[in-house]
Amino acid sequence: MKTVARPRPVPDSETEDAIEQFKHTVLAKLTLAVGKDAGAASDRDWFVATTLSLRDRVIHRWLESEREALARGRKQIYYLSLEFLIGRLLNDVAGNLQMDDIVHRALGDLGVNFERVRYAEPDAALGNGGLGRLAACFLESMASLGVPAYGYGIRYDNGLFRQIVKDGWQQEYPEEWLSFTNPWEFERPEVTYDIAYGGWVETVAGRGAHTRFIWHPEETIDAVAYDTPVVGWRGKHVNPLRLWSARAVDPLRLDVFNRGDHVGALTEQARAEALSKILYPSDETPAGRELRLRQEYFFVSASLQDLVQRHRKAYGSLYTLPERAAIQLNDTHPSIAVAELMRILVDLHNVPWDDAWKITVDTCRYTNHTLLPEALESWPVTLFERVLPRHLQIIYLLNARHLEAVAKKQPVSPEVLASISLIDEHEGRHVRMGHLAFLGSGRINGVSAMHSALVRKTVFRELNEHYPDRIVNVTNGITFRRWLYQANPGLTRLLSEACGADIRDNPDAIGRFARHAEDRRLLEKLRAVKRANRLALGRVVRERLGLSVDPAALFDVQIKRIHEYKRQLLNLLETVALYNAMRADPTREWVPRVKIFGGKAAASYAAAKLIIKLAHDIAEVVNHDPAVRDLLKVAFLPNYNVSLAEMIIPAADLSEQISTAGMEASGTGNMKLALNGALTIGTLDGANIEIRDAVGADNIFIFGLLADEVAESRQAARDGRRAIALSPALNEVLEMIEGGVFSPGERDRFEMLTRSLRHGDHYMIVADFDSYWRAQRRADELWRDPDAWSAACVRNIAGMGWFSADRAITEYAKTVWHARF
Repeated sequence: MKTVARPRPVPDSETEDAIEQFKHTVLAKLTLAVGKDAGAASDRDWFVATTLSLRDRVIHRWLESEREALARGRKQIYYLSLEFLIGRLLNDVAGNLQMDDIVHRALGDLGVNFERVRYAEPDAALGNGGLGRLAACFLESMASLGVPAYGYGIRYDNGLFRQIVKDGWQQEYPEEWLSFTNPWEFERPEVTYDIAYGGWVETVAGRGAHTRFIWHPEETIDAVAYDTPVVGWRGKHVNPLRLWSARAVDPLRLDVFNRGDHVGALTEQARAEALSKILYPSDETPAGRELRLRQEYFFVSASLQDLVQRHRKAYGSLYTLPERAAIQLNDTHPSIAVAELMRILVDLHNVPWDDAWKITVDTCRYTNHTLLPEALESWPVTLFERVLPRHLQIIYLLNARHLEAVAKKQPVSPEVLASISLIDEHEGRHVRMGHLAFLGSGRINGVSAMHSALVRKTVFRELNEHYPDRIVNVTNGITFRRWLYQANPGLTRLLSEACGADIRDNPDAIGRFARHAEDRRLLEKLRAVKRANRLALGRVVRERLGLSVDPAALFDVQIKRIHEYKRQLLNLLETVALYNAMRADPTREWVPRVKIFGGKAAASYAAAKLIIKLAHDIAEVVNHDPAVRDLLKVAFLPNYNVSLAEMIIPAADLSEQISTAGMEASGTGNMKLALNGALTIGTLDGANIEIRDAVGADNIFIFGLLADEVAESRQAARDGRRAIALSPALNEVLEMIEGGVFSPGERDRFEMLTRSLRHGDHYMIVADFDSYWRAQRRADELWRDPDAWSAACVRNIAGMGWFSADRAITEYAKTVWHARF
């Protein structure tokens, strides 16, 4: 637990009155809402009482924000995302309300430690990685900028999973973040929508040529709304995050229960509630794939029904929906929204097809976050027809009209028509959800300059040729309020001294920090801030792993979900190579390093889970070898989440952004780490390119193949054997892994990983190894000169102003949503 010393400002009567008032409010909540006396209250009780006290301050601002947006007819942004990784909210809300000092002092006067209260709040288990954290940053930024918005998602009971590592193997357990309820949220049982599945579609002849389609579903599930307020900077604007929880229409079959089948009587309840139990259920089985499709449709249908109802109540006509609303699809998961909005408009509100399509395209917007085929999603037609029969009809008709319109413009080959079709006819017929999102959205954006260019050239190349003006770029951004001002108060104070207090309101003001890159006195202060953060993280490592680390060492950090393209394996191979070099030349002046890893592997991703095991097996050997003393340590911190990131990022010295070039859309961890003074070692991939341009090529460690070179190597079908033979260090590392040095008694434990390197190297780990090793040694060389390293840190921090989420949201408003604020 990181405890931050906070300077006490000079008290004034107004502040003292506010502290007294807040103390009375907290005590009243503790008694009347929690039902506890102060002497018997636990940290959790104090957390609930404090949260409810802050929530009261938010409600009036929230309602006023909604009234003001409605009165002015302002455009609403509806942000649909399967993930919202919001983390803990107590510090976030108190900071944005400008009440953090009042809360600290009020609780202190009551004999309560704020840090203990803060850590009594569980991380909200509503996401996994960068996608969910980006959604959370964007919601906070929209509120801070006064953009009227709703976040829509799923209220997962148990999140992705809680990662436990036993004997080096990842094991998955349910998150239990809702065990004691969530005091931030408001249950809205009156906001409930029917979500339909299965059944059949009746065709009814209408007047003239008009034909109506009536869907007769075989199953209906209730979606119940829960609202959490998202507070903007200085509390001026509040937007809701509306999450849906699944409920059975008939939760208990009383007739079945009374016949003695007590478990069977709850079957419908269990089937319904499975929709909002966990994030990303395994799709290894047919049942798992169906659950994913049902889950995505569940939250999309509830959200669209809700926003359409709100629009009709406020404005009447659905023809004005594009003027008053923008529906942002955060990645491909919510792409069924295109067909669902068409169903709502055509089937439920009798809007003519062509008008409904224009409304849909003018309202929907799609952010593509990945070039990975599996993340673009496609569903077997047979599954789609069984689960969503009416939507498949709509998609067929959309596809027919789309292909006909393309063919009318110019002659096209059957191959081109097949490539742009919403239905993939190869290896069994599948619905292409990425294509559906593209076709049904008036704007599509990538999330870094390189990624957007690749979106145009690769996955949507043919569609882009026929709809050339749709794809734009909006590079991702992060909220500085969470990732600098709250996570790193020591650095924030230093920046305020050097750049002025307006950095809190103007991220670009951080650019002034570059003027101090040669100020040795400031560089010494910066090193002191970083050392204090490393000490705090060192305590966390010792508490969780029993491992002592040197706070003077270089903290080398890779924290992200475990995936082969993110190349944690490359980092581990270099770790072993460095270990070998230290053992071979113990008298050399080596730079002490702590290699810190964090991240979860998907439950069904065998290779990723094996990489976690390898990390632990390497740590077991390295951390107990007296030959390397404290020169090298390896630490894998389990159950990586937002709160752990807030402890790791301020302490990091080196930021590992080493994905295979052309495969990372943007990244936001790279921005958070650079903002906190870590230097990046990375490929020219995603936003690394824009970071290099912002901080200067001399202040970042770039290595590896370029995206075009990766594509060329794959096309040439080169494997890794020749490169391994030419790299003695890599060859030695692989022979150690294959020889059982890290897995005594089970030599072939990591055979899956080493075989993929020798005979495939799809992710260019072998191809990039030597270049990566040289980049790491350049980092060592710079570290040996503390002033030069610190000056590079200053330039990294100063270059991050453009990567604010506020800038990103401003660009979305202008180029994607066409909204004014």
